[in-house]
Amino acid sequence: MENQVDLNRPVKQVLDSHPELLDILVDLGFKPLANPAMRQSAGKVVTLKQGCKLINLPLEQLINELQWNGYTVIGGDVNE
Repeated sequence: MENQVDLNRPVKQVLDSHPELLDILVDLGFKPLANPAMRQSAGKVVTLKQGCKLINLPLEQLINELQWNGYTVIGGDVNE
């Protein structure tokens, strides 16, 4: 599925598949992703779900924003 985002995948993998998400993620508070070096380093190991915890962004807010922008979100179970 083209517009599917898996919250359990590393951020770099998600952005490699959907580079257009970079601005959305930075606007949500993933400010370090604006730095290409951070995308290459931390982005390879930190998942979107882990990133939400790191920046204190409610997972539901990320899911809602992605869905509003036309993405199907998987791996979004808060209890996972």
